[in-house]
Amino acid sequence: MKTAASPRNNLTEAYALVRSHTEKLAAPLSAEDCALQSMPDTSPVKWHLAHTTWFFETVILAKQPGFKPADPRFAYLFNSYYEALGPRHPRPRRGLLSRPNLDEIYAYRAQIDAAMLQACGDATLYEAILLGLNHEQQHQELILTDIKHAFFSNPLLPAYRREPAAPQAQQKLEWRRHDGGTVQIGHQGGDFAFDNETPHHPVLLQPFAIASRPVSNGEYQAFIADGGYRRPEFWLSDGWARVQEENWEAPLYWLKDGDGNESVFTLSGVQALDPHAPVEHVSFYEAAAYAAWTGARMPTEFEWEASQISHGAVWEWTRSSYDPYPGFKPFAGVAAEYNGKFMVGQMVLRGGSSATPPGHIRATYRNFFPPQARWQFSGIRLAKDL
Repeated sequence: MKTAASPRNNLTEAYALVRSHTEKLAAPLSAEDCALQSMPDTSPVKWHLAHTTWFFETVILAKQPGFKPADPRFAYLFNSYYEALGPRHPRPRRGLLSRPNLDEIYAYRAQIDAAMLQACGDATLYEAILLGLNHEQQHQELILTDIKHAFFSNPLLPAYRREPAAPQAQQKLEWRRHDGGTVQIGHQGGDFAFDNETPHHPVLLQPFAIASRPVSNGEYQAFIADGGYRRPEFWLSDGWARVQEENWEAPLYWLKDGDGNESVFTLSGVQALDPHAPVEHVSFYEAAAYAAWTGARMPTEFEWEASQISHGAVWEWTRSSYDPYPGFKPFAGVAAEYNGKFMVGQMVLRGGSSATPPGHIRATYRNFFPPQARWQFSGIRLAKDL
């Protein structure tokens, strides 16, 4: 799929491709599927379809002369967290929005698309439209993570797609040495980046080594077999409390039958657990406990970026809290609330996953979630001091 990674030569084409890809992701789902919200942290697919449209309408079209909203009620229904734009429907109750129905949401998308395709010809709107496209790509990933959790909540364990993932070959684990020193971190300009990836700045690193690949399912099984979820000495205090409160015994979506055989729920339904595939759907707490069990640690986000790791298998927890870089400045205008307001109580993940849209991965990308989050495609890469 072509993406919005470098659309300057044809912004209209990039816009159409990103918007059509969102609807392609929703195409296998019924109207009932699209209305599901399985927990407060997720959102219905229907809401994602509407919110990404609302973003273009509000951030770009609303500033144009003669603008008239498609439906004034949508400003309340589909605002996510933009306080400056007024009140909004509570996030935990998005699944109660049976109206407008799915057909009306698609009609809303078509109406805004018609206006936006005209706006793509205005060079002064390039940066704002590019932000909107990257914002929509973030929600494309959320469509997959959220519907996976919703389907897992169904006793029938339905599949989103028919094609199973191909088995992965075993990869030798190697340790790649980095001598440390002063390294440059953050986005340098040119292609698109979110405000939290800037400014480009120096960071001093001590010598370290980092694993050549993420931790595999088979390796994580050994942690479980050794009583990892029953041994508090490996766990951060808050993590151990979460294990007890929620009875964690394995990563989210791992299943075990009466004979002790393990399988895993995927977007293709229940599949055999591939021992060589990266472990997915672990929290920061689980990643930290596993690292402690091995005698290693997780890398900082700066070590991760300096190591020039290849991307795309699984989002990888780092030991870095989600903080602003020195000299951080948020986006201007409405988008000022996009990232900076969340820079507390969250941990940084780096890389990308099988759910990340093509072209939406880069070395400086800073994903972030609270340490207990498990429904994202999050995994582990180890590091150690030298």
